[in-house]
Amino acid sequence: MVSLDKELPSESDHELLDPFVSLAEFSVSPPGGFRDHPHRGFESVTYMLEGGLIHQDFNGNKGTVHEGDVLWTTAGRGIIHSEMPKEHTNIGLQLWVNLPSSDKMIDPANVEISSSEMPVAYEEGVEVKVIAGVSMGVQSPFYTRIPMMFLDITLQPRSQTQQTIPESWTAFAYVLDGNEGVFGSSDSYAVQAHTLVVFGTGDEVSVWNTSNYRPLRFLLIAGEPIGESVVQHGPFVMNTQAEIDRTIWDYRNGQNGFEMAK
Repeated sequence: MVSLDKELPSESDHELLDPFVSLAEFSVSPPGGFRDHPHRGFESVTYMLEGGLIHQDFNGNKGTVHEGDVLWTTAGRGIIHSEMPKEHTNIGLQLWVNLPSSDKMIDPANVEISSSEMPVAYEEGVEVKVIAGVSMGVQSPFYTRIPMMFLDITLQPRSQTQQTIPESWTAFAYVLDGNEGVFGSSDSYAVQAHTLVVFGTGDEVSVWNTSNYRPLRFLLIAGEPIGESVVQHGPFVMNTQAEIDRTIWDYRNGQNGFEMAK
């Protein structure tokens, strides 16, 4: 069984949420899974919240990401891969990050980042797993093609935090657990779990956990806009319709990155 909940965005939202293409929370159990499928023109970031995911591509790469791990896949000019459940219950999030036109046809790549490799920043009542970018002076060692941050933040009851973000960046939060988080300003309304919050312009994001007993856990994701046109067709993200048409042709004919599809 596969359950997929898309959170971001429609085509009209691409400019607003640039450089991000989509965010999906998924739950997958045997015999379901994401069998062989193609991608081109972007990167996918798979963050496992429970269970594990076995990934394999047509270039011979294979591995497993477990709870707390990340699989960072650069589709580039073309990749065909599968993502299959490891346990009975497997829950995760997948973020699609666009690539600029200059990088859309680079060679594909996979990077597994284990939870133990991710640095953690602490202050009173606040814990931040720094998957990408920097928080409270703690820098992730992982290089990203698009300047961005990907933070897993937990606030204890009655705690608050502020995160500095470059003013020109696009930023949003996705609530994983807790129903009394207040984002942006202290007089905003509380946000429920599994809700997306998109922030306006500014150089700092403030968050309060107003609960007296329950921790608040959320992802804070931000990135530098690319500023290019976006045309998406299913698993392909390019700049023009002509490039999409060419991508479909390449995939159907097993060429220009899809040779292993034959």
